[in-house]
Amino acid sequence: MVSDRIFGLVILTVALGYVLSATQIQMSFLSDPVGPRTFPYLIGGVMALCGVTVLVRPDPDPDWPGPRTFGALALTVAALVAYAYLLKPLGFLLPTALAAGFLSYQISPRPVQATVTGVALSVGLFLLFRYALGLGLSAVPKTWLG
Repeated sequence: MVSDRIFGLVILTVALGYVLSATQIQMSFLSDPVGPRTFPYLIGGVMALCGVTVLVRPDPDPDWPGPRTFGALALTVAALVAYAYLLKPLGFLLPTALAAGFLSYQISPRPVQATVTGVALSVGLFLLFRYALGLGLSAVPKTWLG
């Protein structure tokens, strides 16, 4: 119950900050009747309602996972952050294959299957994004192409 109440308070605080920041949006004299503030106000209002609901009606205390699970989650977050940073300098194929292979290994620790999954997903996503969706991805770093 305590963790839900803390979470509800955090959500309520973020929602109020979001609504307060939305009040700083400049209104143009050529804006539509609804205005640019309406959507942020709606999002902040729904967030505040959810935060209050969690504060008022918390669930019973959960069984938290052990340190091993938190370690695996930390490694996964680190892998995704590294992927985001390596995507531009190394191109799409290599970082995507490494990240997908690592995540596949996290799900099912079979090295050969994780490697095949990472490479297949990398190539498949590249073909989909590049040719089906028309995105301008570079497969490898431009320095490798000369």
